Amino acid sequence: MDYKQTLDYLYNQLPMFTRVGSAAIKKGLDNTLALCEVLDNPHQKFKSIHVGGTNGKGSTSHMLAAILQTAGYKTGLYTSPHLRDFRERIRVNGRMISEQDVVDFVAQHQPDFERIEPSFFEMTVGLAFDHFAKQKVDVAVIEVGLGGRLDSTNVITPLLSVITNIGWDHMNLLGDTLPLIAGEKAGIIKPGVPVVIGEYQSEVAEVFEQKARDQGSDLVFASDMWGVEEHRKGELLSVTVVPERGGGDGTVHYQLDLTGTYQLKNLKTVLTAVAELRQQGFTITDAHVTDALKQVQKLTGLAGRWQTLSTHPLTICDTGHNPEGITEVLRNIAKVSYKQLHFVIGVVNDKDISKILAMLPKEAIYYFCKPDIPRGLEAETLQEKATLAGLKGEVYPSVKAALQAAQTAASVDDLVFVGGSTFVVAEVV
Repeated sequence: MDYKQTLDYLYNQLPMFTRVGSAAIKKGLDNTLALCEVLDNPHQKFKSIHVGGTNGKGSTSHMLAAILQTAGYKTGLYTSPHLRDFRERIRVNGRMISEQDVVDFVAQHQPDFERIEPSFFEMTVGLAFDHFAKQKVDVAVIEVGLGGRLDSTNVITPLLSVITNIGWDHMNLLGDTLPLIAGEKAGIIKPGVPVVIGEYQSEVAEVFEQKARDQGSDLVFASDMWGVEEHRKGELLSVTVVPERGGGDGTVHYQLDLTGTYQLKNLKTVLTAVAELRQQGFTITDAHVTDALKQVQKLTGLAGRWQTLSTHPLTICDTGHNPEGITEVLRNIAKVSYKQLHFVIGVVNDKDISKILAMLPKEAIYYFCKPDIPRGLEAETLQEKATLAGLKGEVYPSVKAALQAAQTAASVDDLVFVGGSTFVVAEVV
């Protein structure tokens, strides 16, 4: 098979969560362990950092990878989902895995896939671990796919576990209360492995503290370690970081190329993780951190996080897609000066979007569309639900058609925002 045929095989032969939803989830680690056994357990051949959480785990993973590679470490980065290219999921020092490596891996192990019957995600995790081992990376940053306890990535024993926060997402799979969701996320905490929790949340803090006690793991809440103040937002987000509770020595100034204000929370998590890695012997200087944070997108290829698509009219997209993520999106929108907000929105069909729709500004003009995946909610259905929430707008046949309509209708001093789903953003970046 060539590369396109290989991708078609992966997408069509094996269930893919991003396309079909919960039907693709195979709970348990047996398939991943069986596949790793066939691959000679590649996950045991490199050091790793495991990053989970509801929101911010992608940005946090990319920032950590950027810092590590700036510090001179050959750094693997596994994230999901991808936006435009499947190979975005697997990078070494920012370079995507080659098409030929993907083709060769599938060709060599297709009989194993047919015997083990792994999910799309399990296969992709196996590919990532195999690639990182063959590339002899010094360390790999591994982002959890969904949940934690039963996620395919959870076969690793990392140097450090990171959990950014807990929010309302994937309740049909992870539980319908925040403590239940936290319990699943806490499943990545390993015996004796230190853990950084990004945000102290009173509803779930005890879940993490108890899990850490049970595992004999040192735990720290990053939100307690640093005070962060935003100064200016232009092309770079300027921030001042003040250590608290032993977070470090002296006030530090950073500039971030990830300019969404929610990155202030992620920055605390990243700085706390860096402090722990230094204690474990990693040579990461302040200059490495400063240099890396200015160019995370360039170093790692991260896209879709409060990203400016054009300036006439100002058009911004963001992958925030659950209540907590949308809250951060609305905070960022509120910091923009504009006359009229044009909101291009599409969502998936297996989530309760009532909370999100109730949060959205009623004065905006909405452009309803369906992301081009089987899980996409029909635009007409989205419009009906939005109308009940007091939102007004028209239906468009595609994301790109909705965006074009919004940009055409917008005046020079208006704002066009594109979001609601990672898969909507994937079609415009």
